[in-house]
Order: sequence, then C-alpha cells, then structure tokens
Amino acid sequence: MRLLDEAILISGGGSGLGRAVVERLLEEGARVGVLDRSEQGLAALAAAHGGRIVGIQGDVRSLADNKRAVAACVAKFGKLDCAIGNAGIWDFSTDLLALPEESLDRAFDEIFQINVKGYLLLAKAALEPLVQSRGSMIFTLSNAGFYPDGGGPLYTASKHAVVGLVRQLAFELAPCVRVNGVAPGGISTDLRGPGSLGMAERSIAGIDLAKTAPERVPVGMLPTAHDYAAAYVFFASRADNVPATGSILNYDGGFGIRGLRQAMGGRDLPERLARLREPGEKP
Repeated sequence: MRLLDEAILISGGGSGLGRAVVERLLEEGARVGVLDRSEQGLAALAAAHGGRIVGIQGDVRSLADNKRAVAACVAKFGKLDCAIGNAGIWDFSTDLLALPEESLDRAFDEIFQINVKGYLLLAKAALEPLVQSRGSMIFTLSNAGFYPDGGGPLYTASKHAVVGLVRQLAFELAPCVRVNGVAPGGISTDLRGPGSLGMAERSIAGIDLAKTAPERVPVGMLPTAHDYAAAYVFFASRADNVPATGSILNYDGGFGIRGLRQAMGGRDLPERLARLREPGEKP
C-alpha cells in the first residue's frame, strides 16, 4: 500500500469526488481527516471506517475551521503528511449575460471564497505540520482551469486562479512542501451551485452528462469519481511523486486534444484495421 500510515486531510470529502478520494486513500493505507460542512456525510464516513477517519464539521471559508481540522488530524494521527483542498461549487455555466446584476457581487464572493480562498486557508493552516513532515499539498482544479466552456465566467476564473495558486505556493514552499493539482473533467456527483444564484440545492447529478460523453469526451465515456481518485494517490505518494511540484495533471478524459471538426479521431479504428486485413482494401 503506497500510503501506509500517511496522515492526510481533505476538504469536501463527505460526498462526490472527495468521498471517492477518501475511499481510495484508505485503500492505500492512509489515515484520513475530512473537513466538510455535512454532518450526515461525516457520520457516514465514521460509521464505515471508524478510527481511520477523523471528521471535522466546518466551513472551508473559515481559517479557524481549517485550523481546527489540522489540529484534529495532528492530535489523532500524530502528524500531517498531505493536505488536499477539494471543496468547491459550480456555477452551472451561467454566462455573463445571465448573471443577475443584483446577485453578481455575492456570487463572485461566494464562488471565489469557496473555490480559491478555501484552498488558501487550508494551505495556511496546514503549513507548519507539512513543513515538519516534508509533506505535500494537492488542490482540485477542473478542465475549466485551462479551457473555456467548462463553466461560466465566475467558475472558470476561479479555477484559473487555482492554477496560479498551485504554481506560486509550489515556488514559495519548495523544497519543504510539494504543491500539485489534479484537474478532472466532467463527473456526475452531488456538486452544488452557489446559494447567491439560487443554486444551493441544484446538483450536477441532475444533468445527464453520460448521455453526451461518447460524442464529447475523447476517451468515449464519462469517468466516475472513483476513476479520478488514483491521481490523488499518485501526488500524495512519497515514493511515486518525488520530482513533482508545481505540476497539474489534466486528468479530464482528453479535453485538451479534441479536434476542430470532431471530439475524437479514432472512433472508426476497429473498422479500418479490419479493412487492412482484407485483400486490396485501404484504411
């Protein structure tokens, strides 16, 4: 197990991608702290995994709550090896024209406070124990951190900001703490929207992303939350990830290589290969 006895703290680990990452970290031998706002999600994790989990209910926008989470991990596990900033919200691709003027200030603040400030506060709170353990930080980004149309301007700008945060922190904290990011693509989870736009109860799971994935995603399918979780193991591993800091893994199903005319160029490869085996045929 690559993370045997490593102590890892993750925000937003009570559901969705975060819950899948928690499960995979545990499979790899880690002990995990989870900072999440959901009592129900934390209770479910504790019931399933007992003493290998410490749950802290709190708000990622609060430095005090992030400090409580770090302190709880150190008290429970005796150290902290990795901090994963993962909690986030999505704007459901609300474009500039559709953003209500009366809600714009509050929506900007809410999205940036959760998606960007939450990561910065976790980094601040976890810095000292991570320097002591020569550990690492990992932040969840998105394909929207690199390409347009993965969200509206607020979400896209927030994820671009996290790209800069990863790179700046990697510089500032080297060589003591490695800082990397994982940029997933589409995923069907309970990811919610900003309350300031009336989207707090709206879930991305209500969109049938899997239906259009075979035509839009180059790998030909919609990855699950568990499919994405291995990237976090890689970046958290002391054995596998010695050289990497300031790195961001585009782990998004291939969005960056979609063609101008079509999403993928090899959908007919099996048929073309079969024709090659027929006398006189060309691929």
